[in-house]
Amino acid sequence: MSERHRDFETLARRLPASAAASTPEALHDLLAGIAAAPPPVDDAWLSLVGQTLKEDVVTALRDMRHALAPDPPAMGSPIADRLGPFRQALVPLQLDGFLVPRSDEHQGEYVAAHSERLAWLTGFTGSAGIAVVLTDRAALFVDGRYTIQARTQVDPAAFEIHHLLDDPPHAWLRARIGTGTRIGFDSRLHTPRGLDKLRKVCEERGAELVPVTDNPIDAVWATQPPPPLGPAVPHPIEFAGTSVAAKRTLIADQLGREGDAAAVLTAPDSIAWLLNIRGADVPHTPLPLSFATIDDRGDVNLFLDPRKLTPEAHTHLGNDVVVQPTEAFGPHLDKLGHGGRVVRVDPASASVWVFDRLHRAGATIRRDADPCALPKACKNAEELEGARAAHRRDAVAICRFLRWLSVKGPSGELTETGVVDRLLGFRSELPLFRDVSFDTIAGTGPNAAICHYRVTAESSRRVEPGALLLVDSGAQFLDGTTDITRTVAIGAPTPAMRRRFTLVLKGHIALATARFPEGTTGAQLDPFARQFLWRAGLDYDHGTGHGVGSYLSVHEGPQRLSKMPNGVALQPGMIVSNEPGYYEDNAYGIRIENLIAVRRATDVPDAPRPVLEFETLTLAPIDRSLVDP
Repeated sequence: MSERHRDFETLARRLPASAAASTPEALHDLLAGIAAAPPPVDDAWLSLVGQTLKEDVVTALRDMRHALAPDPPAMGSPIADRLGPFRQALVPLQLDGFLVPRSDEHQGEYVAAHSERLAWLTGFTGSAGIAVVLTDRAALFVDGRYTIQARTQVDPAAFEIHHLLDDPPHAWLRARIGTGTRIGFDSRLHTPRGLDKLRKVCEERGAELVPVTDNPIDAVWATQPPPPLGPAVPHPIEFAGTSVAAKRTLIADQLGREGDAAAVLTAPDSIAWLLNIRGADVPHTPLPLSFATIDDRGDVNLFLDPRKLTPEAHTHLGNDVVVQPTEAFGPHLDKLGHGGRVVRVDPASASVWVFDRLHRAGATIRRDADPCALPKACKNAEELEGARAAHRRDAVAICRFLRWLSVKGPSGELTETGVVDRLLGFRSELPLFRDVSFDTIAGTGPNAAICHYRVTAESSRRVEPGALLLVDSGAQFLDGTTDITRTVAIGAPTPAMRRRFTLVLKGHIALATARFPEGTTGAQLDPFARQFLWRAGLDYDHGTGHGVGSYLSVHEGPQRLSKMPNGVALQPGMIVSNEPGYYEDNAYGIRIENLIAVRRATDVPDAPRPVLEFETLTLAPIDRSLVDP
């Protein structure tokens, strides 16, 4: 018997009889799952083990959880050495290649450590990308936010690096496959829409896309963490604003009007919104990884590992929600499809596996948007007031931070990591603070030119006089989610910096003060922010704005402000970011970001159509030394 097993055996005997884990093996598995979730912000996870735990048992449990915490996926053997075993794992599957996306079964931006397969295989840690591995070559595809980051993280001898839009995977694959080529993919990690172009290329070339459910990376990733077990807790009605019963009725009525017998929900933020629960399974976003279905009567089935439900969550869900383990989701889809019932599934977020399972069960699948997405995006009065309150508190931290920076910055002693830590310190003192809403971006000099730069001990630069410092950060409060970017001059900026900053600021103001008729989409408003840069022959390679949740995801759909077409009109209650920027490669970066809420303009009563405008939520100063009047 190992020493660790003896420790678990001893600890299991000291737990109360009502504890969730009564054997050393069960306790180990429970704590390993808890450790595979992000570091906890409080002690709610202890209630997953048991109630009324003694102080010495709590100390031992904390030590055990810490000891079981997984290493980052890129640690361990060199990345190049992982390709060989992975390719060998494709041989018994009779595959000539495999697709490795940066996604999990829920298609979310943040994934648990268990699902960081792309990072493990390539070393790339960005939030979007896909690798295509063939028997003799491999390529990684990332969008414009991550091209510089990918070049610094990925071994070019192992992976070619390509722009996801300019040189997409299907174009790269077209020249490298032929008749009989078999390309595998994990059917749980791809949407039908995401595979459309790849499938067409394979058909053109006589090749085949082959779905698998046992991912070969899982077979060779020896230190892969288990699925996370972050505690799922109720979200209080004073912050949610609308009861679970009212939300269920709203969605059920919509399904009934549109002829749907049921809808499949695979986006955890939709489930969290519908059931007024929050979780802790992924970094910085309070989501319980789960699946659910809701029918036209409002009956909800929730599928997740029941070990992650706190006692309060069990009471909150009560008898109105049927809770089942994740393994029961597939058989439930089989029953849902019997008799040709019309089942609504979102092709943008549900996996190929879900569609295939329903199709085999005989369901009539109606492809349409997640029915929770739009009502979730249109915040109610309590959520909007919560957002305002969260931004008022956040402004205190930002103003304290900017004051600190104005005093300490010119010394030349600050580092990017020091900036991140100090800002977190200011926020951590605020009421209702739970976490940052994403890893803080603090970049100076060339690092600021990397749109989604993440500072590490190796990359951290000194903040030097004469440079620009770009800080993009946000917070998760119980009553709202914040996201703000400020670019600050350390010392005297150059005339070129001021010119570029002013062009960005003019676009930011133009969007913030825009008025537009009801029915306007974000794609139609996107040029407001770019127009002054365009006149100077400049642009930025990212969207102008994204939706933001209510103590949920800092990147929320379905609305957005972007060049990319989007048929979703902006509606009152939606919160979006306003963040134009400019990036000079290897020199500096500029971005100015506030959150804005859509509201009705009340001073144009005679307009033939309702007029909408924005309310600026973010309350923090902009560096006027960078403004060229």
